[in-house]
Amino acid sequence: MKKILTILALCLALQLAAQYEFTTKYNIECTPVKSQDRTGTCWSFSTASFLESELMRLGKPEVDLSEMFMVRTIYLDKARNYVLRQGKANFSQGGLNHDVIRAFAMAGAVPESVYSGKLPGDEYHDHSEMEAAMKGMLDGLLDRKRLSNRWPGAVDCILDNYMGEAPATFTYQGKSYTPKSYAESLGIDAGDYVTLTSFSHHPFYETFILEIPDNYSNGAYYNLPLDELQAIVDNALATGYTVAWDGDVGEKGFSAGKGLAIMPADPNMDGMFDRPAKELDVTQELRQEAFESYATTDDHLMHLTGLATDQDGTKYYLTKNSWGEVSPYKGFLYMSDAYFRMKTVGIMVHKDAIPKDIAAKLSL
Repeated sequence: MKKILTILALCLALQLAAQYEFTTKYNIECTPVKSQDRTGTCWSFSTASFLESELMRLGKPEVDLSEMFMVRTIYLDKARNYVLRQGKANFSQGGLNHDVIRAFAMAGAVPESVYSGKLPGDEYHDHSEMEAAMKGMLDGLLDRKRLSNRWPGAVDCILDNYMGEAPATFTYQGKSYTPKSYAESLGIDAGDYVTLTSFSHHPFYETFILEIPDNYSNGAYYNLPLDELQAIVDNALATGYTVAWDGDVGEKGFSAGKGLAIMPADPNMDGMFDRPAKELDVTQELRQEAFESYATTDDHLMHLTGLATDQDGTKYYLTKNSWGEVSPYKGFLYMSDAYFRMKTVGIMVHKDAIPKDIAAKLSL
């Protein structure tokens, strides 16, 4: 019996030793984790969360912005773009961080309590049928030789049918607003936010339109060497700014359930989530090759809210996801230094979060 207990104790000790142990360095205030449910709208959830943290950084009360109001604005804009480009453009549920900033500037914002994007009785968001309905109608329009000016109203009706009517005016905390006036009351300046990336097929320290399918609006990104892109993130988190992140989560080393995004040097190693192991040494050339071979794609957006190290001293970015409170960290995960360097497609930050020497190179 004593021998069995000794073996059990040894097994438990080995199991505990194998776990990741994180020491937090920065943990910036953010709003609670939400779920995008059965939609491809991570771009709105991540960026709305980013803006909510920005408001808290500015000393304003915590707010819960409606992600689906932003989504609705972009669906309408994307439909017009698709028709004007005669179907030679992307029309899907996806989007990017700068689309939320554009939506904020174009149509304003509303609190979640005013517009949830759900109909009475809906338990969760699901845009699959709605997307099919809109896409089918738009493709039908493209078969016509001439269009009237009525079709945008038809898209609006589909959105009303699945998401509910968007408010033209509303009362919130005893005050009357339009979406535009509410957005103005928040004090967010859309011009303060910039998107950045790091790919060597375009010159560094210039802007270019990033060639990814969801960039339907032809958003321009500042291009930087990888080390400087990462330096911006580290400086932002060290000085109280959070970061909106866009990248690839299709790797074996990404597990929302385990709360980890890692890039093992051996991608087929057993027990990769059991304890820290040697990770890939990511160079500019390696990430470029992954992007051009489609090994890295733009498939998910999240919100970086802090920085930590594991027991071996490896750096991780505390990352807020939008898949509900999964993982041991209740919807957050730890993204390793190597994963960030390899799988980041782009970031968005407040321009004041950029170190002055890098900002000068970008003429910001």
